[in-house]
Amino acid sequence: MTKTETSGAILTADKDWWRGAVIYQIYPRSFQDTNGDGIGDLKGITARLPHVAALGADAIWISPFFTSPMRDFGYDVSNYTDVDPIFGTLKDFDLLIAEAHRLGLRVMIDLVLSHTSDQHPWFVESRSSRSNAKADWYVWANSKPDGTPPNNWLSIFGGSAWAWDPTRLQYYLHNFLTAQPDLNLHNRQVQEALLAVERFWLERGVDGFRLDTINFYFHDRELRDNPALAPERRNASTAPAVNPYNYQEHIYDKNRPENLEFLKRFRAVMDEFPAIAAVGEVGDSQRGLEIAGEYTSGGDKVQMCYAFEFLSPDPLTPERVVEVMRDFQKVAPEGWACWAFANHDVVRHVSRWGSGVADHAGHAKMLASLMMSLRGSVCLYQGEELALPEAELAYEDLQDPYGIQFWPDFKGRDGCRTPMVWEGLPDGGFSSAKPWLPIPEAHLPQAVAVQEGDPASVLEHYRRFLNFRKAHAALAKGDIEFVETRAPLLGFLRIHGNDRLFCLFNMGEEPAAADLPEGTVEPLDGHGFISDIRDNKISLPAWGAFFARLA
Repeated sequence: MTKTETSGAILTADKDWWRGAVIYQIYPRSFQDTNGDGIGDLKGITARLPHVAALGADAIWISPFFTSPMRDFGYDVSNYTDVDPIFGTLKDFDLLIAEAHRLGLRVMIDLVLSHTSDQHPWFVESRSSRSNAKADWYVWANSKPDGTPPNNWLSIFGGSAWAWDPTRLQYYLHNFLTAQPDLNLHNRQVQEALLAVERFWLERGVDGFRLDTINFYFHDRELRDNPALAPERRNASTAPAVNPYNYQEHIYDKNRPENLEFLKRFRAVMDEFPAIAAVGEVGDSQRGLEIAGEYTSGGDKVQMCYAFEFLSPDPLTPERVVEVMRDFQKVAPEGWACWAFANHDVVRHVSRWGSGVADHAGHAKMLASLMMSLRGSVCLYQGEELALPEAELAYEDLQDPYGIQFWPDFKGRDGCRTPMVWEGLPDGGFSSAKPWLPIPEAHLPQAVAVQEGDPASVLEHYRRFLNFRKAHAALAKGDIEFVETRAPLLGFLRIHGNDRLFCLFNMGEEPAAADLPEGTVEPLDGHGFISDIRDNKISLPAWGAFFARLA
């Protein structure tokens, strides 16, 4: 099935569709189960696509559904060109693409190119000897004379990034689980194999990719030790604070300059097809924005990247928003960001930033409007439109190896991965069987069926604001200029051609007021907020916002 056959006249071949797009992330295990095994599947995604279309999203991003032993729930791939049976078949995927395109949704899939599963045939062959055809397809190294690992590199999942193989009598590199050996992209054959994977899915009709751990593709050929990182520079945005991974400056195990040339090769394949885009995940606490700028510069690498600035535990304040946006503009003047407040790897943002907040719904609405008003594209994570909080799970319910490793100081990623709640029933409308992760009772009153049609609900606010964003090109594609405000207020202009929009947010729990900009101010409806204008001042309620066109 080719892109022409699936999309035809349904989606226009707009090469710029990604700029300002709203992309809805689907975690397939937790979206919708149709075969009664307690795990979501591709048919379930297809069945629920009308919800995403009604929300107003431009595209979906599907987390990995490839064949996998599921040690890291699909991010350990054992076959890049097939669907794992728990999710369905390639035919199911073809039908998903056809339905998405019929509904006007583009489809992006999650490619994990930095590593594979240790059960991938490539690695099985590579570890069999030091002389086989794929002996150099992974990162192998001899031990030090005393038998210890080649250098001090650490795994994000804890411990050394090196695992001993008794057959080759060598260590192999794994930046994540020991079951996730790193590919050696210095080997041109490995690059060709990965580009063939890219081409396979493009020919099948996908519209783009989310590239997992995009800055981990290459390692230092000399295997030099990473230097220590000063304590005051450590933070917990790449790895939890309890993980010594944060004690190093990761300049040799990732972020290597060779990656730029590979991304150009990856982009060249995309450019053979109409209207394809990629967004890269940059996992780095110190240089994330700078790397995002490098990878999206020049029009010959990926179109978008996101770093962890808004996925970190740092409180979201007006000062923080201004700092991140200005830093990105400084290091990436040619680049384009894709902002996310939530995804499958971090604590849900309404919990991360909303501890002690009384008006849960008001806070969630403000955050949604703010994110979708910033310059850049947007990734929404399933359940975010319902303001689902982080789930509190018992240790015996955990599935995530990351959480099991660092419990209880770090509870892992299961709390943001619990099944989507479609109905306010005990099973959430997700599955007829026991779900792979428990559905919190606290989520049920926030189910889609409960919120739908209620104009005061968070869900309906998301729908209104996505339509509001689509109606104003300045919000999706315009430049941004910050205006002088005092916390808890945040104000900025979005400018597109002659269109100038004034955006003002109250990021606090008490009412706040500010002067209106000079000139004619035309308040805009459709955003769902109530404000009061008197004597050239705008007064905002707690978590309120105001939008106006400036003449």
